[in-house]
Amino acid sequence: MALTVESKKRPEGSKPKALRRSGLIPANLYGHSGAESISLVVDAKTVERLLKHAVVNKTEVELNIPEIQWSGKTIVREVQSHPAKGTTYHVSFFAAKS
Repeated sequence: MALTVESKKRPEGSKPKALRRSGLIPANLYGHSGAESISLVVDAKTVERLLKHAVVNKTEVELNIPEIQWSGKTIVREVQSHPAKGTTYHVSFFAAKS
């Protein structure tokens, strides 16, 4: 089963807490073309569905970022969760070398 995630570039100067309140989860993409990471936001419901099926550091995920015309295979490198509530705080994606 191929997992696909749509994301958007994170607005400049946006606060993570405000993003989470509005139903978005902050994320980062590492290892794409270049040394810099890309700050992203992903819909919280999409992340919830993704984490039900994906295994950290194992499952390939197709990540699409329409704003910068980037699409490719990634793996979920890290998931940060609130220690008491268990809600997801941040997701890191790492671009897989094709």
